[in-house]
Amino acid sequence: MTTDRRPATVAHELRADRGSPLVVARLGTVPYGEAWDLQHRLVAQRQEGGGRDTLLLLEHPRVYTLGKRADRSNVLLDDAALARRGIEVVAVDRGGDVTYHGPGQLVGYPILRLAGTRAVVDYVRALEEILLRTLATFGVTAERSPGYTGVWVGDEKVAAIGVRVTGGGVTSHGFALNVTTDLDDFAGIVPCGISDRGVCSLASLGVTTTVDAVATVVAQAAAEVLGATLEVADPDAFAVAPTTTKAAP
Repeated sequence: MTTDRRPATVAHELRADRGSPLVVARLGTVPYGEAWDLQHRLVAQRQEGGGRDTLLLLEHPRVYTLGKRADRSNVLLDDAALARRGIEVVAVDRGGDVTYHGPGQLVGYPILRLAGTRAVVDYVRALEEILLRTLATFGVTAERSPGYTGVWVGDEKVAAIGVRVTGGGVTSHGFALNVTTDLDDFAGIVPCGISDRGVCSLASLGVTTTVDAVATVVAQAAAEVLGATLEVADPDAFAVAPTTTKAAP
């Protein structure tokens, strides 16, 4: 007997509150610790039955983050070199190994209550679909790569994904899409612990655009993939002050 996986509709069924809007908050540039604290607050609200499904879109100052199973040796720079480059190192509670966030990279943190805790793999596939549709809008043909998460152009990763799903089915962390990211900063790590592949960005692929323009497309793609209407949030509703985003040097 063949099991019907319904791949075309499963993403629309992921959210527990499928009839409610997806709130999109565009927060500018936010220090990593502040964004992490904000995620914790929003997750706690959703776990307690309050809050709303929210997509945070932002940039970070330069930071390497280490997932729960990360190998610290995948950070190749010593403390002095990290200080010279102005890169912070933070151990976090998401899955995955080490990754980089910095100016010119669009980071998305969906805080969603999933319909079931077994939907994690389908949720990651939905994030990949959002990114694939976004890249297609900018004329980039990207793909999934068997055995790996994220979105790839050939053997180069253009978008990384690392998530956490609580026992109550609430998501945090998310994805990072390289737009005008300074790819030299990836040289200080083994990205995601993968030593035989590279990274790329929209800029390195010849696409001229901005993080703000990509954020608009990502929000629309998220609504399409998750079957949600969008509601734009006032950044003042979050305890983070928006700042002007700047392209990476």
